[in-house]
Amino acid sequence: MSEKYTLAIDQSTQGTKAILVNQDNQIFWKTALPHKQIINRQGWVSHDLDEIKDNLKSLFASALSQVSEDQITKLAITNQRESAAAWSRKTGSPLCHTVVWQDSRAESLLKKISYPELKDKVKEKTGLALSPYFTGAKWGWMLLNEPRVKQAYENNDLCLGTMDSWLIYQLTNGKSFKTEPSNACRTQLMDIRTGQWDEELAEIFGVDLNTLPEIVDSNSQFGETDLFGLLSQPIPILSVLGDSQAALFAHHCFNSGDFKVTFGTGSSVMLNIGNNLPDNINNRLNTSIAWSLNGKTSYVVEGNINYAGACVTWLKDNLHLIQTPQETADLALTANPKDHTYLIPAFSGLGAPYWLPDLQAAFVGMNATTGKNELVRATLNSLVYQINDILNEFQTITPSLAKEIHTDGGMIHNKYLMQFLSNITQSKVDISKISELSALGSVMNANQKVTDTNSEISYQPMMKENDKNKLVDGWHKWIKKLAS
Repeated sequence: MSEKYTLAIDQSTQGTKAILVNQDNQIFWKTALPHKQIINRQGWVSHDLDEIKDNLKSLFASALSQVSEDQITKLAITNQRESAAAWSRKTGSPLCHTVVWQDSRAESLLKKISYPELKDKVKEKTGLALSPYFTGAKWGWMLLNEPRVKQAYENNDLCLGTMDSWLIYQLTNGKSFKTEPSNACRTQLMDIRTGQWDEELAEIFGVDLNTLPEIVDSNSQFGETDLFGLLSQPIPILSVLGDSQAALFAHHCFNSGDFKVTFGTGSSVMLNIGNNLPDNINNRLNTSIAWSLNGKTSYVVEGNINYAGACVTWLKDNLHLIQTPQETADLALTANPKDHTYLIPAFSGLGAPYWLPDLQAAFVGMNATTGKNELVRATLNSLVYQINDILNEFQTITPSLAKEIHTDGGMIHNKYLMQFLSNITQSKVDISKISELSALGSVMNANQKVTDTNSEISYQPMMKENDKNKLVDGWHKWIKKLAS
């Protein structure tokens, strides 16, 4: 009897992965294709949905060169959250480029509608601070500024969705228009207490609820797909999870107090707070939904860092200080220990827990001897300082915070970064043995079976707490100085 596989799609910011996972949640095969990062002079970040769809077709053909079609029994999806897509209900064709989660062009819309009472209302209903990074504002911007989107709305031909619902729509040839709570909660259009779209929130951003997908459980039957005609018999889509929540799932963070750190283009620091929302969610972090399984909802608190791996890409592509990301660990380790350069990575402001959207990026504290090694180290350190500040916020929310940090994502192989994370947080850092943890989390959800993902590699603090405090105090000093 031939082995059966779940086909996972990991639709990330930088590209698309296709992964075949067996019934024991072991990865059999994987491949990926990048898509272009369309960035204009204003810093707006977009993706071409047609390019992504063409990549999907190529990836599916590659998967079917590895196994026979009857061996693929189901499909699971994980995806970048908050990115905004718009397409024709009749044809499924995109009406404009995706506005990517990093993109802040909707700031112009928020400046017109924002006032304190509105900010409080949005935070109370959604758990999220009013921000251009969430999808609702991006859709509102599209409806005002994209002619084809406006025309489609007037013709009752508009679908608005995050990347998961766009994938589902394409894979089912328009038969299924659905999303689930881990994605829907990041749009600022869903009331996280009811788990449904909210009319009052939609009116704030100028969005019609009739243009949005149906919200169903994260382990629902999302439809059936023949992989764009490559399968003679369709297979069910049985799991959809936003990438950060999928990684939380794969780390087995099912209990209140469990948390993980994901290092991707951005970074997500996410804490499970259980099945009940706290009375007061007006904290300095984002309160969201982890998932809804069989009608039961779990909640999380999250701090999002907009530039993590993207900072290293900036070092490579813009500053030309490195040729590959792998160089950064050795360069940081050989930097001058007496140099006190910091990078404030506010390329699009600083998010949680600072909420300084107008702050600009800067290297600070340099002297005449500061060189490439010190700038690279400062870049890696900046990520850890932000994570540490988010973890300190977690401490104020739950007294039962786990003692260990579970990590995943491409940057976990950077030994300098992982050791510095352990030093600054004064915590044990456990490394995932699997890079594709978000995809695997969605597969576990589809297979209704969880397996261990932590490797034997871990890091323990090797810095005195007093030395750690001096470094963190320096970071806070510069943030305050630049913010003022």
